[in-house]
Amino acid sequence: MPETLDEIGASRHPRKDLPELIGEAAEPMPEIFDPLFGRLFDRFIDGARVVLLGESTHGTAEFYQARDSLTRWMIEEHGFRIVALEADWPDAQVLDAHVRYRHKPPHAAEAFARFPTWMWRNREVDTFVQWLRDHNRFHTGRHRAGIYGLDLYNLSASMRTVIDYLEREDPEAAKIARERYGCLEPWAHQPAAYGRQALSAGYSRCEGAVTAMLRDMLERELEHQARDGEALLDAAQSARLVRDAEAYYRAMYYGGSESWNLRDRHMFDTLEALLDAHGPDARAVVWAHNSHIGDARATEMGVVRDELNIGQLCRERWGDAARLIGFGTHTGEVACADDWDGPMRVRTIQPSLPGTCERAAHDCGKDRFLLDLREGENDAVRHAMWEPMLERFIGVVYRPETERWSHYVDCRLPEQFDAYVWFDETTPVTPLPTRTLPAGLGEEETWPSGM
Repeated sequence: MPETLDEIGASRHPRKDLPELIGEAAEPMPEIFDPLFGRLFDRFIDGARVVLLGESTHGTAEFYQARDSLTRWMIEEHGFRIVALEADWPDAQVLDAHVRYRHKPPHAAEAFARFPTWMWRNREVDTFVQWLRDHNRFHTGRHRAGIYGLDLYNLSASMRTVIDYLEREDPEAAKIARERYGCLEPWAHQPAAYGRQALSAGYSRCEGAVTAMLRDMLERELEHQARDGEALLDAAQSARLVRDAEAYYRAMYYGGSESWNLRDRHMFDTLEALLDAHGPDARAVVWAHNSHIGDARATEMGVVRDELNIGQLCRERWGDAARLIGFGTHTGEVACADDWDGPMRVRTIQPSLPGTCERAAHDCGKDRFLLDLREGENDAVRHAMWEPMLERFIGVVYRPETERWSHYVDCRLPEQFDAYVWFDETTPVTPLPTRTLPAGLGEEETWPSGM
């Protein structure tokens, strides 16, 4: 009798092309904000402590809208109270104060005003934030849902600080550091020019000063944070942020898996701390990139590079009570930058390459669908995709001129996600404007609106 997944799949299902198998298993989705859209996902939400919602780019409107719709459903129908973002803790505090009717933090004017501003400061996020504020109007205290940031403290601001320092002390090291930051994109292959030898002459001479400056900067900003009834959680998280941010920036200059692992462990630890602080019945939804929420053990990152991520850690911690839902697209347009700290632009997403997960989804002929990848569901598809296939990841930086090497890695989709949400052609997020007024002309316009 067959015993392995491969043998079971081969014995139960005649051989078919993968696009045909996907087409047979694909479940059409209602319009995104139709109540039936959320109900389609109840099988993944029921019994879950954490539901992680991904995205294959940081600049696609449909991904944000789908996460918005699903999160509303989870809050209204399933009692979720924690919305955790791949965003900095202090910036997310501004959104949390807005949606839970708390005092505006003193740093509100600077929230989400750093690169990449469009990732969270966009019309799609603003729509969700305003809905959540309206929802919370009819609830009090612990029954209000909040927004929290999982990421390292002021990630972009800290990068800016490092670059500014190196530009003064060693412009060549600053140039290499810029390239390093560009390689923070999910699993981007690092050319030899980014290696340790190239950095040794520049950054190594500045390392102590850079990390000391980072610590001073972080601690100064923490002193200005407002304290309220959640002071203990804020204080504990702030201390963790200072510690982890310094270790992260120190590690990233030397390559390897350590910097990625430090960042994702920090985000997981923050998520776990939030759940613990909100009690044993607390439930959380996470918005982050596919590279963070898909199980790293099913990817080139985990197999080849010994890297982990939030999705893996959540499965190890909560088992089947952690549900991982990835999102993908074939083509369209995306909000992105050409390089780290560059201006936002809208670029055309190149059609997915032949032989990739995305091309198989596209070739099935269905524009929008949900694919259930859990064991025992759609085993023909699981079997057909069991061997690694290339999968595309676009972060805030998109480099179509090096599409294959910059944005594709091997993954086993059925083990990476519990479900996969497909939008064949997608559109860019709509960024919200930022402006700084000259001194004396009034307070900088803050976001979200109405604060």
